[in-house]
Amino acid sequence: MVTRLSAAVYGTSTAPSVAPGLSNQVTRKPYPNYKVIVLNDDFNTFQHVSECLMKYIPGMTGDLAWDLTNQVHYEGQAIVWVGPQEMAELYHQQLRRAGLTMAPLEAA
Repeated sequence: MVTRLSAAVYGTSTAPSVAPGLSNQVTRKPYPNYKVIVLNDDFNTFQHVSECLMKYIPGMTGDLAWDLTNQVHYEGQAIVWVGPQEMAELYHQQLRRAGLTMAPLEAA
């Protein structure tokens, strides 16, 4: 008696397989943080920059906003916020629309 194997039995199924010696553990990698950087320019006042930082960056205090504004002026730029990409994009866009000169977002 001759037995024929169908394609499904012979090994052409689509069931997942695990290679021997490989772990099936999932390695979780955190999403990268992004830096929101304000650049110095010749047209925004200290007052405007400071007010924008307090308005759009959560938890920004008046003292910190003023310190960052001075850093922008004297050093040419300041990192005003670091965090997840979606929030960084929002703050970057809000500050840019308020007239601040912004560096492109970059991974932290």
